[in-house]
Amino acid sequence: MKAFAKLILRIVALTGLYFVVFSTVSAILIPTTQPPAADNELNVVTALLVVSLLNTIVLSYVILRSRASGWRLFASLFIVFFGVSTFMSQIETAIFVTWLPAGLLTRIVLSGLLVSLIFSCLAVLVLGKWRTREKFESRQLNLTKSEWALRLSVLAALYVIVYFTFGYFLAWRNPAVRAFYHGSDLTDFFTQIKSVFTDTPWLPPFQFVRGVFWTLLALPVIRMMKGHWWESGITVALCFGVLMSSLLLIPNPLMPKEVRLAHLWETASSNFLFGWMVVIVLVRWRSERRA
Repeated sequence: MKAFAKLILRIVALTGLYFVVFSTVSAILIPTTQPPAADNELNVVTALLVVSLLNTIVLSYVILRSRASGWRLFASLFIVFFGVSTFMSQIETAIFVTWLPAGLLTRIVLSGLLVSLIFSCLAVLVLGKWRTREKFESRQLNLTKSEWALRLSVLAALYVIVYFTFGYFLAWRNPAVRAFYHGSDLTDFFTQIKSVFTDTPWLPPFQFVRGVFWTLLALPVIRMMKGHWWESGITVALCFGVLMSSLLLIPNPLMPKEVRLAHLWETASSNFLFGWMVVIVLVRWRSERRA
């Protein structure tokens, strides 16, 4: 009971640290030109507290259930945190949101990098995993080059399917989303997919490459997590579904609320599902085939 109480206090402390780090870095690198209204400022603070708590819980679980410690754990956590929460989202911003003020995207990426770097270090320290005597033994996938190529191809193709399916049914059917991206009138799913391949033939290959990146980001978690394969599945799914999508809870002047919330449900659900797919294909599929 005493150990559990200490853990709760550490998570509360880390939530506060996340809030301070995120707020400070954002205020320095992404200053607003106009002071927010009192009610909107309250909404931003509340949303950031929720984001801080959600991300802290997910990252704390990764740390506490990790086989790694010290710099190895810090480096793995930073790669996953920055990769999921900033890199994977902002490469899409660079493609789809072309009307951003000059230099803003660079400052957003730098802000995400600093937050991930600082908080990853603080989290490992606060949770007492910087120095442990536990020997690190990573989970070995033992896949041949041909098996890696096959699984990466399968997962990248699955990501393309998940991306366009969830994108259509949870985002594109919303009139606000279509208006925000200057999209055409709503059509049925297969007509919409046909128009994607016709009008933007570069988009499916681009998302295929993103599927490869998503898969690679799961590897540090898979390799260092304790427990059965399904615990790695839950952890990767939560990292993918929460760390990226939670930021959409925070109001921002660049995206209307209805568009922001539509993307929240779309990315949270699709990324959570794909996280499970990655672990099933890389770990569970291997176990069943070699049993």
